[in-house]
Amino acid sequence: MIKIFKLKETNGIKYYIIEEFAKTGLVEHAFSTRVGGVSQDEYTSLNLGLHVADDKEAVIENRKQICNLLNSDHQQLVAGKQLHNDRIEIISKEDQGKGALNYDSALDNTDALLTNQKGVLLTSYYADCTPIFLLDPVLEIVGLVHAGWKGTVKKITQQTVLKMKEVYGSKVNNLLVAIGPSIGKCCYKVDEHVLNHLQEQFDDWKVLVKQINAKEWWLDLSLANRVQLEELGVNPKNIIDSDLCTACNSDLFYSYRRDNGETGRMASLIKLK
Repeated sequence: MIKIFKLKETNGIKYYIIEEFAKTGLVEHAFSTRVGGVSQDEYTSLNLGLHVADDKEAVIENRKQICNLLNSDHQQLVAGKQLHNDRIEIISKEDQGKGALNYDSALDNTDALLTNQKGVLLTSYYADCTPIFLLDPVLEIVGLVHAGWKGTVKKITQQTVLKMKEVYGSKVNNLLVAIGPSIGKCCYKVDEHVLNHLQEQFDDWKVLVKQINAKEWWLDLSLANRVQLEELGVNPKNIIDSDLCTACNSDLFYSYRRDNGETGRMASLIKLK
């Protein structure tokens, strides 16, 4: 079975879908690129993040456009204030609209979202950190995880799967998981501080890094999240990795590191039909 992120273009908007998720017929979903919106300058053009210094009305228009592709109302999407922690929020219909039109209304200190409620659009925002899509096609549960290096060493991806088991009774061997575009091992340089955290949390940390010099290493953030999934027993064949680097592909993606912090945000979006 071919497992890929497929690039699509609709009404000038470029976005990725996960073919294995689409084949289930259970979800509407996307991972956005930077192409097809109305934002300008460093935010050109499909910036979806309200927490950056872009024009707010432009961001809301961008959100409206991509939500239209998913047959969703942008005013009803759910977003968290992503603070690189490991807090997971269980989302109900009552949460719809939180973070949709202004950042202050987003769920506080939340880097992972789970729901079994049909029609509730979960969203998460990125400019190098690792996007994780979760789907339990048996019990019909979806989730999103935002995993930068801090969330990764806190094992937020693993914790979110455990939360699916605890709250909904998911079985790990039923899960489909997709790892979206993030900064690759080709571009993500880290120091001893980050390495020390990796060494504390990952027994097999050496496979996650490649030494550059005495004080710097390349980090494979996607692999660090895949390892967490496989440790829990998620079938490796059910883990789809985009293998796309946000820093390398400036035509498609924003990158916090490449752009020195002045940049927009892509989004992962998913809802149960």
